[in-house]
Amino acid sequence: MYTIKVKIMGCFRNRLISTLLLIFCIFKEIIANSEVISNNNLPIISFDEGYSHLFGDDNLMVIRDGKSVLLSLDERTGSGFMSHDLYLHGFFSASIKLPSDYTAGIVVAFYMSNGDMYERNHDEIDFEFLGNIRGKEWRVQTNVYGNGSTSVGREERYTLWFDPAEEFHRYSILWTEDQIIFYVDDVPIREINRTAAMKRDFPSKPMSLYATIWDASTWATNGGKYKVDYRYAPYVAQFSDLVLHGCAVDPIERSRKCDDISLIDGSIPSGITPSQRIKMANYRKKYLTYSYCYDKARYKTPPSECILDSQEADRLKKFDPVTFGGGRRHHGRRHHHRGTTKNAKASI
Repeated sequence: MYTIKVKIMGCFRNRLISTLLLIFCIFKEIIANSEVISNNNLPIISFDEGYSHLFGDDNLMVIRDGKSVLLSLDERTGSGFMSHDLYLHGFFSASIKLPSDYTAGIVVAFYMSNGDMYERNHDEIDFEFLGNIRGKEWRVQTNVYGNGSTSVGREERYTLWFDPAEEFHRYSILWTEDQIIFYVDDVPIREINRTAAMKRDFPSKPMSLYATIWDASTWATNGGKYKVDYRYAPYVAQFSDLVLHGCAVDPIERSRKCDDISLIDGSIPSGITPSQRIKMANYRKKYLTYSYCYDKARYKTPPSECILDSQEADRLKKFDPVTFGGGRRHHGRRHHHRGTTKNAKASI
Protein backbone atom coordinates (compact mmCIF):
# COMPACT_ATOMS: atom_id res chain seq x y z
CA MET A 1 0.00 0.00 0.00
CA TYR A 2 2.92 2.37 0.64
CA THR A 3 3.94 2.10 -3.03
CA ILE A 4 0.39 2.93 -4.11
CA LYS A 5 0.31 6.03 -1.91
CA VAL A 6 3.62 7.31 -3.26
CA LYS A 7 2.47 6.96 -6.84
CA ILE A 8 -0.88 8.63 -6.09
CA MET A 9 0.95 11.60 -4.54
CA GLY A 10 3.02 11.79 -7.69
CA CYS A 11 -0.18 12.16 -9.66
CA PHE A 12 -1.37 14.95 -7.33
CA ARG A 13 1.85 16.95 -7.72
CA ASN A 14 1.29 17.39 -11.41
CA ARG A 15 -1.26 20.22 -11.68
CA LEU A 16 -1.99 19.36 -15.29
CA ILE A 17 -3.44 15.99 -14.38
CA SER A 18 -7.21 16.08 -14.46
CA THR A 19 -9.53 14.47 -11.97
CA LEU A 20 -10.31 11.69 -14.40
CA LEU A 21 -6.63 10.93 -14.90
CA LEU A 22 -6.15 10.85 -11.15
CA ILE A 23 -8.94 8.31 -10.81
CA PHE A 24 -7.34 6.27 -13.57
CA CYS A 25 -3.98 6.44 -11.79
CA ILE A 26 -5.49 5.11 -8.56
CA PHE A 27 -7.32 2.34 -10.37
CA LYS A 28 -4.20 1.32 -12.30
CA GLU A 29 -2.05 1.08 -9.17
CA ILE A 30 -4.64 -0.99 -7.32
CA ILE A 31 -4.82 -3.42 -10.23
CA ALA A 32 -1.04 -3.60 -10.51
CA ASN A 33 -0.69 -4.24 -6.78
CA SER A 34 -3.31 -6.99 -6.87
CA GLU A 35 -1.45 -8.66 -9.75
CA VAL A 36 1.76 -8.67 -7.71
CA ILE A 37 -0.08 -10.24 -4.77
CA SER A 38 -1.59 -12.84 -7.07
CA ASN A 39 1.79 -13.73 -8.57
CA ASN A 40 3.37 -13.96 -5.13
CA ASN A 41 0.96 -16.76 -4.22
CA LEU A 42 3.02 -18.90 -6.56
CA PRO A 43 6.45 -19.60 -5.08
CA ILE A 44 9.21 -18.13 -7.25
CA ILE A 45 12.31 -20.19 -6.63
CA SER A 46 16.00 -19.63 -7.16
CA PHE A 47 17.86 -21.55 -9.84
CA ASP A 48 19.70 -23.78 -7.37
CA GLU A 49 16.48 -24.67 -5.54
CA GLY A 50 14.78 -26.13 -8.58
CA TYR A 51 17.14 -26.54 -11.52
CA SER A 52 20.40 -28.05 -12.75
CA HIS A 53 22.78 -27.14 -15.56
CA LEU A 54 21.85 -29.25 -18.62
CA PHE A 55 24.45 -28.31 -21.26
CA GLY A 56 26.42 -25.37 -22.56
CA ASP A 57 29.29 -24.96 -20.06
CA ASP A 58 29.74 -21.26 -19.29
CA ASN A 59 27.04 -20.29 -21.82
CA LEU A 60 24.69 -20.62 -18.85
CA MET A 61 25.04 -17.85 -16.27
CA VAL A 62 23.01 -17.45 -13.05
CA ILE A 63 22.56 -13.83 -11.91
CA ARG A 64 20.56 -11.67 -9.48
CA ASP A 65 21.26 -13.79 -6.40
CA GLY A 66 20.23 -16.91 -8.25
CA LYS A 67 16.85 -15.56 -9.36
CA SER A 68 17.60 -15.16 -13.08
CA VAL A 69 19.41 -17.20 -15.73
CA LEU A 70 21.10 -16.17 -18.98
CA LEU A 71 21.25 -18.79 -21.74
CA SER A 72 23.47 -18.01 -24.72
CA LEU A 73 24.24 -19.50 -28.12
CA ASP A 74 27.52 -19.07 -29.96
CA GLU A 75 29.57 -21.03 -32.52
CA ARG A 76 30.59 -23.55 -29.87
CA THR A 77 27.28 -24.49 -28.31
CA GLY A 78 23.85 -23.52 -27.13
CA SER A 79 22.86 -23.97 -23.48
CA GLY A 80 20.07 -25.14 -21.24
CA PHE A 81 18.85 -26.16 -17.80
CA MET A 82 16.33 -28.63 -16.39
CA SER A 83 14.36 -29.14 -13.19
CA HIS A 84 15.71 -31.33 -10.39
CA ASP A 85 12.37 -33.11 -10.07
CA LEU A 86 9.90 -34.86 -12.33
CA TYR A 87 6.34 -33.58 -12.13
CA LEU A 88 2.97 -35.12 -12.83
CA HIS A 89 0.67 -32.13 -13.41
CA GLY A 90 1.08 -28.57 -12.19
CA PHE A 91 1.64 -24.94 -13.18
CA PHE A 92 5.01 -24.06 -14.68
CA SER A 93 6.06 -20.55 -15.58
CA ALA A 94 8.91 -18.19 -16.40
CA SER A 95 9.39 -14.58 -17.43
CA ILE A 96 11.45 -14.62 -20.62
CA LYS A 97 13.21 -11.98 -22.70
CA LEU A 98 14.39 -13.17 -26.11
CA PRO A 99 17.45 -12.17 -28.17
CA SER A 100 17.05 -9.15 -30.45
CA ASP A 101 18.12 -8.12 -33.96
CA TYR A 102 18.90 -10.92 -36.45
CA THR A 103 17.75 -14.19 -34.86
CA ALA A 104 17.04 -16.46 -37.85
CA GLY A 105 17.61 -20.16 -37.21
CA ILE A 106 17.45 -19.79 -33.42
CA VAL A 107 15.03 -21.67 -31.18
CA VAL A 108 14.49 -20.76 -27.54
CA ALA A 109 12.40 -23.43 -25.84
CA PHE A 110 10.55 -23.59 -22.51
CA TYR A 111 9.03 -27.04 -22.26
CA MET A 112 8.26 -30.23 -20.39
CA SER A 113 9.50 -33.63 -21.54
CA ASN A 114 10.43 -37.14 -20.44
CA GLY A 115 12.37 -38.04 -23.59
CA ASP A 116 15.42 -39.06 -21.57
CA MET A 117 13.34 -41.76 -19.84
CA TYR A 118 10.99 -42.82 -22.65
CA GLU A 119 12.85 -42.69 -25.96
CA ARG A 120 10.10 -44.22 -28.10
CA ASN A 121 6.98 -43.11 -26.27
CA HIS A 122 7.87 -39.81 -24.64
CA ASP A 123 5.48 -37.00 -23.67
CA GLU A 124 6.13 -33.32 -24.33
CA ILE A 125 4.48 -29.91 -23.80
CA ASP A 126 6.33 -27.06 -25.52
CA PHE A 127 6.68 -23.36 -25.91
CA GLU A 128 9.10 -22.87 -28.83
CA PHE A 129 10.19 -19.37 -29.84
CA LEU A 130 11.36 -19.26 -33.44
CA GLY A 131 13.78 -16.52 -34.49
CA ASN A 132 13.64 -14.50 -37.68
CA ILE A 133 15.57 -12.23 -40.01
CA ARG A 134 16.02 -8.57 -39.11
CA GLY A 135 12.77 -6.62 -39.29
CA LYS A 136 10.60 -9.75 -38.98
CA GLU A 137 8.93 -10.83 -35.77
CA TRP A 138 9.56 -13.80 -33.53
CA ARG A 139 7.07 -16.64 -33.93
CA VAL A 140 5.73 -18.78 -31.07
CA GLN A 141 4.91 -22.46 -31.50
CA THR A 142 3.16 -24.71 -28.98
CA ASN A 143 3.35 -28.49 -29.23
CA VAL A 144 1.68 -31.32 -27.33
CA TYR A 145 2.96 -34.87 -27.75
CA GLY A 146 1.77 -37.88 -25.77
CA ASN A 147 3.17 -41.40 -25.83
CA GLY A 148 5.54 -40.60 -28.70
CA SER A 149 2.81 -39.10 -30.90
CA THR A 150 5.15 -36.71 -32.74
CA SER A 151 3.77 -37.91 -36.09
CA VAL A 152 0.29 -36.73 -35.10
CA GLY A 153 1.64 -33.32 -34.26
CA ARG A 154 -0.82 -31.06 -32.46
CA GLU A 155 1.31 -28.00 -33.26
CA GLU A 156 0.03 -24.44 -33.35
CA ARG A 157 1.93 -21.30 -34.35
CA TYR A 158 1.33 -17.64 -33.57
CA THR A 159 2.77 -14.15 -33.58
CA LEU A 160 2.59 -11.85 -30.55
CA TRP A 161 1.10 -8.43 -29.80
CA PHE A 162 4.47 -7.20 -28.46
CA ASP A 163 8.16 -7.52 -29.22
CA PRO A 164 9.39 -10.33 -26.92
CA ALA A 165 12.97 -9.05 -27.22
CA GLU A 166 12.16 -5.63 -25.71
CA GLU A 167 11.10 -6.71 -22.23
CA PHE A 168 10.18 -9.70 -20.09
CA HIS A 169 6.84 -11.44 -20.56
CA ARG A 170 5.49 -14.42 -18.66
CA TYR A 171 4.89 -17.75 -20.40
CA SER A 172 3.04 -20.47 -18.48
CA ILE A 173 1.85 -24.05 -18.85
CA LEU A 174 -1.05 -25.48 -16.85
CA TRP A 175 -1.14 -29.28 -17.05
CA THR A 176 -3.81 -31.34 -15.30
CA GLU A 177 -5.13 -34.84 -15.79
CA ASP A 178 -7.66 -33.66 -18.37
CA GLN A 179 -6.50 -30.27 -19.62
CA ILE A 180 -3.50 -28.32 -20.90
CA ILE A 181 -3.54 -24.52 -21.19
CA PHE A 182 -0.79 -22.27 -22.56
CA TYR A 183 -0.65 -18.67 -21.30
CA VAL A 184 1.18 -15.55 -22.45
CA ASP A 185 1.08 -13.15 -19.50
CA ASP A 186 -2.50 -13.59 -18.23
CA VAL A 187 -3.90 -14.48 -21.65
CA PRO A 188 -4.66 -18.15 -22.41
CA ILE A 189 -3.68 -18.69 -26.04
CA ARG A 190 -4.46 -22.39 -26.36
CA GLU A 191 -6.56 -25.00 -24.56
CA ILE A 192 -6.43 -28.79 -25.07
CA ASN A 193 -9.03 -30.93 -23.37
CA ARG A 194 -8.44 -34.65 -23.14
CA THR A 195 -10.85 -36.86 -25.08
CA ALA A 196 -11.44 -40.60 -24.85
CA ALA A 197 -10.24 -41.02 -28.44
CA MET A 198 -6.86 -39.46 -27.62
CA LYS A 199 -6.12 -42.38 -25.32
CA ARG A 200 -2.44 -42.08 -24.31
CA ASP A 201 -1.74 -39.34 -26.84
CA PHE A 202 -2.53 -36.95 -23.99
CA PRO A 203 0.65 -36.45 -21.89
CA SER A 204 0.25 -38.69 -18.87
CA LYS A 205 3.74 -39.60 -17.60
CA PRO A 206 5.93 -37.55 -15.24
CA MET A 207 8.03 -34.90 -16.99
CA SER A 208 10.91 -32.56 -16.21
CA LEU A 209 10.86 -28.87 -17.08
CA TYR A 210 13.52 -27.57 -19.49
CA ALA A 211 14.76 -24.28 -20.92
CA THR A 212 17.17 -24.21 -23.88
CA ILE A 213 18.59 -22.11 -26.69
CA TRP A 214 19.98 -23.89 -29.74
CA ASP A 215 20.78 -23.76 -33.46
CA ALA A 216 17.84 -25.00 -35.56
CA SER A 217 19.07 -23.62 -38.87
CA THR A 218 17.77 -26.66 -40.74
CA TRP A 219 14.09 -25.80 -40.19
CA ALA A 220 13.29 -22.90 -37.82
CA THR A 221 13.12 -19.95 -40.27
CA ASN A 222 11.36 -20.39 -43.61
CA GLY A 223 12.02 -24.12 -43.60
CA GLY A 224 15.76 -23.63 -43.23
CA LYS A 225 16.17 -20.90 -45.86
CA TYR A 226 17.70 -18.53 -43.28
CA LYS A 227 20.43 -19.86 -40.99
CA VAL A 228 21.96 -18.68 -37.73
CA ASP A 229 24.50 -15.92 -38.47
CA TYR A 230 27.19 -16.10 -35.80
CA ARG A 231 28.45 -12.62 -36.64
CA TYR A 232 25.62 -11.52 -34.31
CA ALA A 233 26.55 -13.97 -31.54
CA PRO A 234 26.31 -14.47 -28.70
CA TYR A 235 22.53 -14.71 -28.73
CA VAL A 236 21.25 -14.37 -25.17
CA ALA A 237 17.86 -15.41 -23.76
CA GLN A 238 17.01 -14.28 -20.22
CA PHE A 239 14.82 -16.28 -17.80
CA SER A 240 13.46 -14.94 -14.51
CA ASP A 241 10.60 -15.49 -11.99
CA LEU A 242 10.87 -19.26 -12.25
CA VAL A 243 7.83 -21.18 -11.02
CA LEU A 244 7.70 -24.95 -10.46
CA HIS A 245 4.35 -25.54 -8.83
CA GLY A 246 3.14 -29.10 -9.16
CA CYS A 247 3.14 -32.70 -8.02
CA ALA A 248 6.75 -33.85 -7.80
CA VAL A 249 7.31 -37.55 -8.44
CA ASP A 250 10.00 -39.77 -6.96
CA PRO A 251 11.99 -41.07 -9.99
CA ILE A 252 12.65 -44.44 -8.34
CA GLU A 253 9.40 -45.28 -6.58
CA ARG A 254 7.31 -43.16 -8.98
CA SER A 255 5.21 -42.04 -6.04
CA ARG A 256 3.56 -38.61 -6.10
CA LYS A 257 3.88 -36.02 -3.35
CA CYS A 258 0.28 -34.92 -3.83
CA ASP A 259 -2.89 -36.61 -5.00
CA ASP A 260 -4.49 -33.75 -6.88
CA ILE A 261 -2.87 -30.58 -8.24
CA SER A 262 -6.05 -28.63 -7.51
CA LEU A 263 -5.64 -29.42 -3.80
CA ILE A 264 -2.16 -27.90 -3.47
CA ASP A 265 -3.67 -24.47 -2.88
CA GLY A 266 -5.93 -22.02 -4.62
CA SER A 267 -3.20 -20.04 -6.34
CA ILE A 268 -3.06 -21.86 -9.68
CA PRO A 269 -5.74 -21.45 -12.35
CA SER A 270 -8.57 -23.96 -12.30
CA GLY A 271 -9.52 -23.27 -15.90
CA ILE A 272 -10.30 -20.37 -18.21
CA THR A 273 -12.54 -17.61 -16.86
CA PRO A 274 -15.19 -16.00 -19.10
CA SER A 275 -13.11 -12.82 -19.47
CA GLN A 276 -10.01 -14.86 -20.31
CA ARG A 277 -11.98 -16.82 -22.90
CA ILE A 278 -12.82 -13.55 -24.65
CA LYS A 279 -9.15 -12.58 -24.59
CA MET A 280 -8.17 -15.98 -25.98
CA ALA A 281 -10.68 -15.67 -28.83
CA ASN A 282 -9.40 -12.20 -29.68
CA TYR A 283 -5.80 -13.35 -29.55
CA ARG A 284 -6.41 -16.30 -31.84
CA LYS A 285 -8.39 -14.13 -34.24
CA LYS A 286 -5.45 -11.76 -34.65
CA TYR A 287 -2.33 -13.86 -34.18
CA LEU A 288 -2.93 -17.56 -34.95
CA THR A 289 -1.09 -18.49 -38.15
CA TYR A 290 -1.14 -22.32 -38.05
CA SER A 291 -3.23 -25.00 -36.35
CA TYR A 292 -3.01 -28.71 -37.03
CA CYS A 293 -6.79 -28.96 -36.55
CA TYR A 294 -7.38 -27.16 -39.87
CA ASP A 295 -4.49 -28.68 -41.81
CA LYS A 296 -6.38 -30.47 -44.59
CA ALA A 297 -3.19 -31.47 -46.35
CA ARG A 298 -2.26 -33.41 -43.24
CA TYR A 299 -5.59 -34.75 -41.95
CA LYS A 300 -8.67 -35.68 -43.93
CA THR A 301 -10.53 -35.82 -40.63
CA PRO A 302 -9.38 -33.55 -37.77
CA PRO A 303 -8.16 -35.33 -34.61
CA SER A 304 -10.84 -36.01 -32.01
CA GLU A 305 -9.90 -33.23 -29.60
CA CYS A 306 -10.25 -30.49 -32.22
CA ILE A 307 -13.17 -28.11 -31.79
CA LEU A 308 -13.48 -26.38 -35.15
CA ASP A 309 -14.47 -22.76 -35.53
CA SER A 310 -15.75 -21.83 -38.99
CA GLN A 311 -14.49 -18.25 -38.72
CA GLU A 312 -11.06 -19.46 -37.60
CA ALA A 313 -11.04 -21.92 -40.50
CA ASP A 314 -11.88 -19.17 -43.01
CA ARG A 315 -9.13 -16.87 -41.69
CA LEU A 316 -6.49 -19.59 -41.89
CA LYS A 317 -7.63 -20.64 -45.36
CA LYS A 318 -7.11 -17.08 -46.60
CA PHE A 319 -3.73 -16.99 -44.87
CA ASP A 320 -2.55 -20.26 -46.48
CA PRO A 321 -4.99 -21.71 -49.07
CA VAL A 322 -2.80 -24.72 -49.81
CA THR A 323 -2.45 -26.01 -46.24
CA PHE A 324 -5.90 -25.05 -44.98
CA GLY A 325 -7.76 -25.43 -48.25
CA GLY A 326 -6.66 -29.00 -48.88
CA GLY A 327 -4.05 -28.49 -51.62
CA ARG A 328 -1.40 -31.04 -52.52
CA ARG A 329 1.75 -29.28 -51.33
CA HIS A 330 2.67 -29.65 -47.67
CA HIS A 331 5.98 -29.30 -45.89
CA GLY A 332 5.88 -31.28 -42.65
CA ARG A 333 7.59 -29.96 -39.58
CA ARG A 334 10.76 -31.79 -38.74
CA HIS A 335 10.88 -32.97 -35.17
CA HIS A 336 13.76 -31.20 -33.53
CA HIS A 337 16.82 -32.01 -31.48
CA ARG A 338 17.75 -29.80 -28.55
CA GLY A 339 21.36 -30.80 -28.03
CA THR A 340 24.50 -28.75 -28.40
CA THR A 341 25.72 -27.52 -31.76
CA LYS A 342 29.04 -26.24 -33.07
CA ASN A 343 28.67 -24.62 -35.79
CA ALA A 344 2.40 -3.62 -35.31
CA LYS A 345 1.78 -3.86 -31.89
CA ALA A 346 -1.85 -4.23 -30.88
CA SER A 347 -3.88 -4.91 -27.77
CA ILE A 348 -5.87 -8.06 -27.25
